[in-house]
Amino acid sequence: MIDEKAKRFVEEYKIKEYDAEILAGDKELANYFEEAAKMVKNPQFVSNLIITDLMREMNKNDVELKDVKIKAEHYKELEELIDSGKISTKIAKDVFIDMFQNGKMPSEIVREKGLEQIDDDSIIEEIVRKIIENNQKQYQQYKNGKTKLFGFFVGQVMKETKGKANPQKANQIVKRLLDE
Repeated sequence: MIDEKAKRFVEEYKIKEYDAEILAGDKELANYFEEAAKMVKNPQFVSNLIITDLMREMNKNDVELKDVKIKAEHYKELEELIDSGKISTKIAKDVFIDMFQNGKMPSEIVREKGLEQIDDDSIIEEIVRKIIENNQKQYQQYKNGKTKLFGFFVGQVMKETKGKANPQKANQIVKRLLDE
């Protein structure tokens, strides 16, 4: 049986019932979630981060919620960095751990660590061309119908850019260059 607060979270913030029950089950956690949820476009994003990442870090580091350095503004800025394409969701997970440890704002962490996503088509294209050139055997196999190698090439792009290439653009450019 879902309680009133959890029901309200589902209706008002459009989060999953399971998440709402966890968040509403503790008054302090519910207030923490709600403060952040009011600041973001996608409250499910905040819910996911709190339930998976925040709770994991709190348990791992034996930290209570009242001592958590991540505030509502952190979630808002992290969401904006993802939505704008400046960072990927994978990089956001790493940024979150840094936010937890030092309380810095996401944009500051991204800037300090040089984590901004590579979004420039020409840079990604240059990397893809180099990878194709250095992997002629796999390229020929792909051309001969072994299309599962597409993932290999995308993986090489991500490896080469240390996960910073915009994944959607990397996929599009790899596909275009493999198929030309």
